[in-house]
Amino acid sequence: MNRDVATRPYADQKPGTSGLRKKVPVFQQQNYAENFIQSVFDSLDGYAGRTLVVGGDGRYLNREVIRTAIAMAAANGFGRVIVGRGGILSTPAASHVIRMYGAFGGLILSASHNPGGPHEDFGIKYNIGNGGPAPEKITDAVFARSKVIDRYRIFEGAAVDLDTIGLSRLGPMEVEVIDPVADYAALMETLFNFDAIRAMFRGGFRMAFDAMHAVTGPYAKEILENRLGAPAGTARNAVPLPDFGGHHPDPNLVHAKDLYEEMMAADAPDFGAASDGDGDRNLIIGKGIFVTPSDSLALLAANAHLAPGYAGGLKGIARSMPTSAAADRVAQKLGIGMYETPTGWKFFGNLLDAGMATICGEESAGTGSDHVREKDGLWAVLLWLNILAVRKEPVKAIVEKHWAEFGRNFYSRHDYEAVETDAASRLMDALREKLAALPGTRMGDLVVAAADDFSYHDPVDGSVSRNQGIRVLFEGGSRVVFRLSGTGTSGATLRVYIERYEPDPAKHGLETQAALADLIAAADAIAGIREHTGRAEPTVIT
Repeated sequence: MNRDVATRPYADQKPGTSGLRKKVPVFQQQNYAENFIQSVFDSLDGYAGRTLVVGGDGRYLNREVIRTAIAMAAANGFGRVIVGRGGILSTPAASHVIRMYGAFGGLILSASHNPGGPHEDFGIKYNIGNGGPAPEKITDAVFARSKVIDRYRIFEGAAVDLDTIGLSRLGPMEVEVIDPVADYAALMETLFNFDAIRAMFRGGFRMAFDAMHAVTGPYAKEILENRLGAPAGTARNAVPLPDFGGHHPDPNLVHAKDLYEEMMAADAPDFGAASDGDGDRNLIIGKGIFVTPSDSLALLAANAHLAPGYAGGLKGIARSMPTSAAADRVAQKLGIGMYETPTGWKFFGNLLDAGMATICGEESAGTGSDHVREKDGLWAVLLWLNILAVRKEPVKAIVEKHWAEFGRNFYSRHDYEAVETDAASRLMDALREKLAALPGTRMGDLVVAAADDFSYHDPVDGSVSRNQGIRVLFEGGSRVVFRLSGTGTSGATLRVYIERYEPDPAKHGLETQAALADLIAAADAIAGIREHTGRAEPTVIT
């Protein structure tokens, strides 16, 4: 039966760019998850009798909150819920399921690349009917509702069996438990040349894929090993665990260090890759070479025509503002549109829906295309495999040929994690105050050409997003970008993006941090990072 439960609002339920993320004990407070879910439902219109997709990355508390969400969907008038078996759906797979089944929207339970466990991170976000993250008008409405909510609605009855594929009912609502992998794997077969990739594996091609005990493990086992014929064990750490095996499921060079060291060894596999907690990020490493996410975006765009799904060419490329300009030169050569957006995949949605872009990417290891409305880690890995199978060259050779043709963008991101929030805000405020005085400033051989606080004017709906990151542009094409990230749950993360464009092939072999040394020093001098944060060096360098 349906029951209205009296509740009280919480003050901290404002969704960020990636939904609501807090520590597990916060979500375990009485009515906390229920308040947020009901606030989402109260902010939507027209869903009566429609389908809601629900799934998550398997982290701690996933099953409990999924059952709560299903019971609340039944009480609020949804006609059907589709949920992945075991409560599992990668974020890109959830986007595909929403689109494939014509769902009204979906609840995705994940804190992305953040750690999981009883005292670690948890999150919920709402995706709209196009499969993409909810726009700001919805997230703002959810927050407004969460501040005054006084009741939530829930169906009280038997708990849904999440582990058996098939149909059941919860009161008036139908519940369908689906194989979380099947629909997504079938989509990948339409995009990529599986025959060519199979032949490559049969020829002895060796690959190492680290699923990091996160959600892509079952997807990688099915696609890489079962459908493409990669040897058993190619997908490692492939069983999703509530605490990700005690590891941090972020596919960067710090948390995937073992894979990186393996790929740098003399007997390395031909190709290495990893994905994150909810399956939307990727790490690409060739034998002896790490491919930065910015370079990967440019290379995938330049070679996408080699895959059947993109044989007709690209409509355009979109990248987040902090992402390097490497893809810009690809778009210029292809004669297609290039769009620079704020950070956050939701900004790509309008471009994709309008047919203005085909491939999108962020420097934070997220790449994807118009096949879904989320970034997609395994999609990027499969497109790389398709390119390798067709070109029959190693990763390093493909990257170096790309640099020779387009020039190299030396690029690095320095993260200062868990900075005291007020200190981080003071740093950004002080930077904004000095922007007008920066142009013309000389710092050694560097001369500031321009500086601004990035604003985005959406070419589709005309909306404007301001204060999206501070850019300091130097003569010759180098730049430094400063931005506070909203993806953590403790304090603030200051991200500093450093980029130098180098057209001379003779200099492409320089070590990245050495090539960026003067820009790194300039960034600290301009922003006063040590002064404001007390940090002598970043927490993570990628």
